Amino acid sequence: MKTDPPDPRLHALVEGIVRIASGDLTTRIPQSGARDDVAAVIAGINLMADDLQTIYQELEERVESRTAMLRDAQVELERMALTDPLTQLANRTALNSVLSHALAETARGELPPALLVLDLDSFKGINDTLGHSAGDDVLRVISRRLQESVRETDTVARLGGDEFAVMLPKSNLVRARRVANRILKALGESLEIGDLRITCGTSIGLRVAEPGQSVDDLVMEADTAMYAAKAQPHSSIRVFEPALLYARRLQSVMITELREAIGQDQLTLHYQPVVDLATGRTEGVEALVRWNHPERGLLMPDSFIPLAEETGMIVDLGHWVLRNAVRQLRHWQQELNVDDKFNVRVNISTTELQNLDLIEHVRDILSETGVDAANLIVELTESMAINGGDVDKYSLSGLRRLGVQLEIDDFGTGYSSISYLRKLPVNVVKIDKSLIAGLGSDEEQSNFVAAVLHLIHACGLKAVAEGIETAEQAAELLRLGCASGQGYYFGRPVPAAQIEALIGPGALGLD
Repeated sequence: MKTDPPDPRLHALVEGIVRIASGDLTTRIPQSGARDDVAAVIAGINLMADDLQTIYQELEERVESRTAMLRDAQVELERMALTDPLTQLANRTALNSVLSHALAETARGELPPALLVLDLDSFKGINDTLGHSAGDDVLRVISRRLQESVRETDTVARLGGDEFAVMLPKSNLVRARRVANRILKALGESLEIGDLRITCGTSIGLRVAEPGQSVDDLVMEADTAMYAAKAQPHSSIRVFEPALLYARRLQSVMITELREAIGQDQLTLHYQPVVDLATGRTEGVEALVRWNHPERGLLMPDSFIPLAEETGMIVDLGHWVLRNAVRQLRHWQQELNVDDKFNVRVNISTTELQNLDLIEHVRDILSETGVDAANLIVELTESMAINGGDVDKYSLSGLRRLGVQLEIDDFGTGYSSISYLRKLPVNVVKIDKSLIAGLGSDEEQSNFVAAVLHLIHACGLKAVAEGIETAEQAAELLRLGCASGQGYYFGRPVPAAQIEALIGPGALGLD
């Protein structure tokens, strides 16, 4: 039987299918003019190859687009990770990176980088008085001025809050000082924030890197110099010295010791009498904290209060003082049967006033001891009373609602005016000792104090004079209409046991 020869198109069909299956989507099977089943299969395979090639091209384009989007997103994430969102400056991570690179170049023989660390001197006051939105505007303006004060090759970074840094690659002390002075001048000019003009001082710490120095050490030493600059008056620049590092280490030790002192009752209270000028009777006391340091002896507040404020421990310290002063008052009420109007004065810091737990803490102490709120007088400075923000006002109003008396301390040193005396929720005004010095010998000073007392009394407030050192001053204040006073003439701050002789049964008034 005779068989037909194989159709040559079948071989081409099989070969084409194999190529397409292997991924060669450009393969097309040749077509003949025949119109049979084989031709129909070939046409179908070719159409399928066309569709597959189109789908594959679209897929490739989509993958390429997605890859580009992922690459852009990665770049943006990296940028965000290295950028401060408020100012668009480099952040601490970015600064550490450029410092690391600059220090590596120094190891290869290049000039070292210089690092400036800056802190705004009055930024907290701006936030407290104008609000955080205005504070953010200030930070943005400061950022622009910093960038305008340096070269494009320098790195300006925001480290957080109101702290900035400038890295000067391949620099020296002379150039770094020049840049620091240029920055001081730029930031010393007033800033326009809305309708307000604000001046914001700056403290700068400067450190030129040394061979082999690490990024952490360089930043820490520049930061140490900055804190030393802040301790100087006005805006200033301080170059790092090893002695500064030693002082900061001592401060770190003292921070730890102070935290232990608060927790372990190493603190103690001394009390200074406040007397009725007409009778000499002790009508109350002011509680003043001391630190019984196990090695350095009795420390005065000036040696540790600023440290407590800087580290935030002032809140715990203030709570300790308040609790123990009120407890001591309760003890005197129970054991010595003191006058029911006898009071204790406690000083309060700005940080404490801004603590939302303050009112609750005072309420708890009064409830625990059973002391009447009217027997507690809280002292705050003029600047605290005037510059306080919403939280401060909330705290003052809350204390008044509890029945606690409020006293303005150091009146006459800053913002004294009848307008604020009439508006503030205070009961007592303590006249600063600087106004007392010339009394008894200077008629003009007596006239001035008389006017101050008239102002206080016209506002319906009670006046107390501090810093009385002589009988003449006490007599003159009484003649001018001041009812109460305190000072070394009546007694220095002493432990509670020594105060009891002045307030216990049979205690005599001071002449």
